[in-house]
Amino acid sequence: MTSQVIFKIDDKLKKAAQAKAKRSGMSLAHLYKCVTKSYVEGNIDIGLIPYGTLTPNAKTGRELLKSRRDIKAGRGLSPMFDNSKDAIKYLNNLK
Repeated sequence: MTSQVIFKIDDKLKKAAQAKAKRSGMSLAHLYKCVTKSYVEGNIDIGLIPYGTLTPNAKTGRELLKSRRDIKAGRGLSPMFDNSKDAIKYLNNLK
C-alpha cells in the first residue's frame, strides 16, 4: 500500500529540484522517495535549524568577532597538552 504526500514548496525551488533530478535520470517523486527512505534508515541526518536563526543578532555578532580575533592572536587559550596529567596540573595552577 502506498500513500500520497502533499505539501507546498516554492515554485522556483521545485523547478530547480526537478531539473536536477532529471539530469540525474530520475523523477522528482523518485528523489523524494529515496531521500525519505534514507532519512528513515538513518543514512542521512538533517540538522533542523529554524530559518533565520543562522544569523546572530548584533551583540552576539560583535562577541563572535571579538572571540575570533582573540583566537587568532592567541589570547585566552590554554596550551596544548600531550597527556591528561599535564592538563590537570595546568588547571590546578589556575586557582
